[in-house]
Amino acid sequence: MSIAIEKDSVRVELIRDLNESEFADRYGCDRYTATVLGNRFDYLVEHMSVRLLTGAFSPVLRDFYDLACTVSAPPTLGYQVPAASNGIVLMAGTTIDAVANTVEEFGAENLGPGDVLISNDPYRTGNHNNDLLFVRPVFHDGKIAAFVNLNAHQLDMGGTVPGGFSASKQNVYENGLVLSPRLLMRAGQPVAESWNVIFDNVRMAEILYPDMLTVCSSLDLGERLVLESIERYGLAAVHGTMKYVCDMGAERMATSLAELPDGDWYGSEQIDCDGVDDTEDYRIRVAVRKRATRIEVDFSGTSRQARSSINATAWDTKTSVGIALKYLFDPHGRFNSGLYRDVDIVLPEGTLLSALPPDGCVFMYFEQSQAILGALLRALADAVGPAALAGDRGSADLHTAFGTHADGTPWVSALQCGGEIGPYGANQFGDADTQCMAYEANGVAPAIEAIEKDSPAVIMRHEPRIDSAGPGHFRGGASMIRDTLWLEDATHSLTELRYKSSAGFGVHGGGAGQRGGIWSFGPRDDGAITPPDTSPESFARGEAWAGVIDPTTNLPSEQGQFIYPFRAGANRSIVNSVIRYLTNAGGGWGDPLSRDPNKVLVDVRDGYVSVAGAARDYAVVIVGDPDTDPEGLTVDESATAALRRTATAED
Repeated sequence: MSIAIEKDSVRVELIRDLNESEFADRYGCDRYTATVLGNRFDYLVEHMSVRLLTGAFSPVLRDFYDLACTVSAPPTLGYQVPAASNGIVLMAGTTIDAVANTVEEFGAENLGPGDVLISNDPYRTGNHNNDLLFVRPVFHDGKIAAFVNLNAHQLDMGGTVPGGFSASKQNVYENGLVLSPRLLMRAGQPVAESWNVIFDNVRMAEILYPDMLTVCSSLDLGERLVLESIERYGLAAVHGTMKYVCDMGAERMATSLAELPDGDWYGSEQIDCDGVDDTEDYRIRVAVRKRATRIEVDFSGTSRQARSSINATAWDTKTSVGIALKYLFDPHGRFNSGLYRDVDIVLPEGTLLSALPPDGCVFMYFEQSQAILGALLRALADAVGPAALAGDRGSADLHTAFGTHADGTPWVSALQCGGEIGPYGANQFGDADTQCMAYEANGVAPAIEAIEKDSPAVIMRHEPRIDSAGPGHFRGGASMIRDTLWLEDATHSLTELRYKSSAGFGVHGGGAGQRGGIWSFGPRDDGAITPPDTSPESFARGEAWAGVIDPTTNLPSEQGQFIYPFRAGANRSIVNSVIRYLTNAGGGWGDPLSRDPNKVLVDVRDGYVSVAGAARDYAVVIVGDPDTDPEGLTVDESATAALRRTATAED
């Protein structure tokens, strides 16, 4: 692809303008073959994912889909990544640089057929220690033709906290086992010293060991599919298609940016605190500058790296930038390395988003990644106009609990019983979903039956909260409320950092979603279970563990008191306690007064909006009782018209 600037306009010479001979000279095959192979790369990474998903023992892999597969070009082609799986895009995006970093440090010349190279150091590979990168070179005629890669979360990688999920770790030595690039398999055989160093340092080896074997099996499958592609279509066509797919990604991004007027835009997001205390303010600041077909994303002015493990690395920041730009400018097609070709990122060292060891401890990178996305969506909301995306809940709301069974056996419930499932923000195409992962996760919801089988927990409630969604012409997703009964004493690790400001911001005239929090409800003095209901009054008898909370009602409130979530010795529950998660809600899109009254009626019938909320937020008068006669609800059209005239005049 080539770009030519002509005075005030941008002319983009497209790949589709190449004639057949020019295309074949550039990509080593015809268009049809390139299309087939491009889709085959997608097929390849999805089949690698499925093999691990169907064989995994860890609930984080099996139920949460906390993995990503990619295929990379050889060093001679710059490690280009033409395909990423539909897993956790935060993990797929970092492999664009992580594979190159890992292979270059180890030495491509030191690799052979059947090898598997691993690394998990966040400063080399991004993400956190539990995300172990597996890289398998694919050899053809004695040379590396490609790499197949799998980035998979391991249930534990050592450190001070089982499972690793803690905001209070203050340096890399507390964080867990760090693996520099090394071989796990040599010529198809285990490298004993690598396996030993892992299992000498981690908990729950009985789960990690079979899962790592399954990862190696997935890499075997990926290698076989690449070699089959080379055998059928030829090495030149496979390498040419890798270039073609990435060139197309770059072309789509450049073409979209060319349509956006040049300009400068600014955004920011607030992080509540770190794991030391809440005395230091952390803020992500971004300036976006677009000229012609290039865009610069500048994080100068972002707060220094935090004092505990809430930091992210430059690789995570780069990934989040790519996700934001793809959402706004190239929503179709796979995430690949080509989309960065016209993107410049300015990121000073030693910030919250570019932490340095040993004190810039990285674990909860996923919280900063989502805040980066929020800052960029805020910055570009006016620039893209109707294409703006409202904020989602802004946090992965990950919850980890751990304890010891009566027989002394340790247990861990990881990423299952918090607010992992929650709302998106609305956009120009319609109302937002309420039961999703975060914008950057794309995982799957753990099954209730699996949670209750593996952990001493009972899921008592999982439902939307009425009147929480950001109002708009299209409504945001509602807060999700989840109550979990814990049948044993437990320690709980919280990861939420987004309560002080509204993460679910509205766009294009839409309103913000309500804020959430976390509460604990202990048993009665005699040990009996007293599960709370969802009425506003029910919150009063709980103990707030996190959020901005009204001291009188114990409900979330913009003017309330911030409850620091990482207090030493806190967040422990006794047997028969209920832990409640209430996620932040998603923002709305467009003027709420323009929402179709019949859509508001459906929301009232379905429990997303109350009768009072319909009048307050949408100026729609609903007649009837949604509890006793939901199908008998009607819109009072004349009263609605009058109320909307009044509301419009007041605006």
